[in-house]
Amino acid sequence: MAGWGGFCISLLNYKTEKYVIAENKRIGILFRLYQLAVLGYIIGWVFVVSKGYQVKEEAIQTSVITKLKGVTLTNSQETGLHLWSAEDYVIPPNGEQVFFVVTNYIETPNQRLGICAESFKVPNGRCLSDDDCVEGETVTAGHGIKTGLCINSTGTCQIQAWCPVEYNMRPTEPLLSEAENFTVYIKNFIRFPKFEFSKSNVLETSDGSYLKTCSYDKDNHPYCPIFRLGDLVRWTGHDFKDMAAKGGSVGILIQWNCDLDKDSSHCNPEYSFTRLDINLNNVTSGYNFRYARYYKDENGTNYRTLFKVYGIRFDIMINGKAGKFNIVPTIIAIGSGLALIGAGAFACDMILLYMMNTSSFYRERKFEIINFKRDRAKTKDGKAGHRERKSKKPAAENSSKKPEETEPTAESQTPVERRGPTIPRNTGQRYSALLSPQGGGTKSGTNVHFSPTGAAAGMSLV
Repeated sequence: MAGWGGFCISLLNYKTEKYVIAENKRIGILFRLYQLAVLGYIIGWVFVVSKGYQVKEEAIQTSVITKLKGVTLTNSQETGLHLWSAEDYVIPPNGEQVFFVVTNYIETPNQRLGICAESFKVPNGRCLSDDDCVEGETVTAGHGIKTGLCINSTGTCQIQAWCPVEYNMRPTEPLLSEAENFTVYIKNFIRFPKFEFSKSNVLETSDGSYLKTCSYDKDNHPYCPIFRLGDLVRWTGHDFKDMAAKGGSVGILIQWNCDLDKDSSHCNPEYSFTRLDINLNNVTSGYNFRYARYYKDENGTNYRTLFKVYGIRFDIMINGKAGKFNIVPTIIAIGSGLALIGAGAFACDMILLYMMNTSSFYRERKFEIINFKRDRAKTKDGKAGHRERKSKKPAAENSSKKPEETEPTAESQTPVERRGPTIPRNTGQRYSALLSPQGGGTKSGTNVHFSPTGAAAGMSLV
């Protein structure tokens, strides 16, 4: 129980560190420089640049609506004049976060279900005899199903398909070259649920004609959400007509970085543009796909017009984060800085302990070695000596207080004659004596007169 009581009492004690000051200018300068570097890191990077005093949210909720405008006219041998509007060249037409704009195409009109020769450009459709055309087998990467016959005039298998098969001559120049002047209206809504903050990239203005006349410009109109397609491609570092001929993919990145400690008017989008498809060679670059438009003739027979379209795919990507002051990250940032300062002290200690000529001297001053067995033995010896001295002290006091109880001996008389008579101290009398030895060590007659006890008490010798 005594051990537990001592332990509980020790919990109420306050313990502090013992510091050793090493007067070494090189280590002192090194440590102060390190402290300045840590202080600069905390103030400059943690608080100013990274805003470490804020609680952050990157789980942005977003919605994107797109709307394209523009018309162009084409004139081909197959279809003649054709007016292209947004309903024709935008896929899908409902305006989503990803949309495709047709800039070039190959048209194969009036295809009907029937029997015709496979294209010679399809390797699996070539043949030398009927044995090469297995009936019912699908032509790999082809247009139909083999009928079992080989057409010698074309050197390909006969197939059942939409005939005639697709044309493969792509125009070298984009048929919809005017698409460069088409415009896209990108409406973006964002929300940070942690802070209950919402905003749009559309400039808040009372001018109703602003959106009808403005066009995005980084310097003059940075908050106008209407973009020209030619500018979108040019900002990626590529030429619109080159991309429009074979197609491509463009990324539009909208970045929201909002400091909610400031007014909401400072929270605005930043746009960046890049080409996403790999433009390494003529085989891998570009973007195209096929779709068909179906019709019925007077007899009710189905036929279609096949389009292989080339164009530019636009991917709108939204990223963002918001921050607002909070005491918890502030304390964590400060604590991290203090921990870094402690790491500097540890490094300086390692240098003093192991890398200096005076390391052994520093170790002796810094570390105090405690031997429990030796110190415990010293403690016991000290207690025993203390008890012995304490027992001797009363005996000495008793002998000094009662000297009159002992009879003077012959040996003790001689010193008394030289020093004067011994008077008990507890009589309350003060005295003075003058002895003058008279030859042969004998005492002369002396008259001693005592005065009454008190403040004026005294004694004289005659």
